[in-house]
Amino acid sequence: MVRVMVVEDSPVARELLVHILTSDPAIQVVGVAENGMKAIEMVGRKRPDVITMDIHMPKMNGIEATRKIMETQPTPIVIVSASTGAQEIAGTFRLIEAGALVVVSRPPGIGHPEYEADANNLIRTVKLMSEVKVVRRIRHEAPASDSASQSTIKRKEIASGLKVIAIGASTGGPLALKTILSELPRNLPVPILIVQHIAIGFTGGFVEWLAGSSNFPLSIASQGEYLTPGHGYVAPDGFQMGVGSDQRIILSDHPTENGLRPSVAYLFRSVADVFGPNAVGVLLTGMGKDGAEELRLMKDKGAVTIAQDLESSVVHGMPGEAIKLDAAKYILPPEGIAEILTALT
Repeated sequence: MVRVMVVEDSPVARELLVHILTSDPAIQVVGVAENGMKAIEMVGRKRPDVITMDIHMPKMNGIEATRKIMETQPTPIVIVSASTGAQEIAGTFRLIEAGALVVVSRPPGIGHPEYEADANNLIRTVKLMSEVKVVRRIRHEAPASDSASQSTIKRKEIASGLKVIAIGASTGGPLALKTILSELPRNLPVPILIVQHIAIGFTGGFVEWLAGSSNFPLSIASQGEYLTPGHGYVAPDGFQMGVGSDQRIILSDHPTENGLRPSVAYLFRSVADVFGPNAVGVLLTGMGKDGAEELRLMKDKGAVTIAQDLESSVVHGMPGEAIKLDAAKYILPPEGIAEILTALT
């Protein structure tokens, strides 16, 4: 039984969330709170396995509540957002910075065409996040870095022919990406292609937040766009993203892979086919196995391949599967990945 606490200031929305969650026999709602202060007071008594967190609330908003909960009673937190504008959505990622794991769309009312899909996604996400082991987040404390020295890179791998970096991420990816991109040089001589698994409708806000917080130029990829060095391109909702031999982005409605579109698998395979040894593949934290076999394909074609380590991953599914396949030349935390990418370029 997964014990859930619902934090939501709207009585109507709160009732809807409780109805959806309790419709699954494996979920028990152990408490509801109408603001952040009530949530902090309640979490110690109720000891939920997961918290669903609203953002905008009276007395104390979701950002501050998340920060305080992660400092005192670390608990997996799922952001449930009804925001639609890019700037509003960008604000939701401040909860990710505070320690929340993932953001999902708040399901619309019963009878809406998207109700069933969104409700099922909420239930599935809550169950998955209940299995994540979160740690205490101390404000202003920098995480310990086991960063690899640039000297660990074989000289022959610092190739002048490097043309692209491809990165795949899922749960926990936003913070890992922020760490990596914020430490890369602004004059990076190659472009970066990124697939981040995220709820539909949140990509624009995610890109706005990530560009602002990392100070690295980013945009949502467009069909036929030429790759520019020192720029990052994030796959848009509902499209597989690849790249052509003319170094232009290809977006397609190719079927889902691993149940996903965009998928890391599609991106990595495209990069392996086009760039072979002149590429770097990076597989970050996330559930499932998307991109693991394709990272091995990139390695087999001579590319430099990197997987995030277990200790720094929120969920070690994707990088863990790659490591099992011997697909990664390097296994590093985000700080080490940034260092090795800087050396390679």
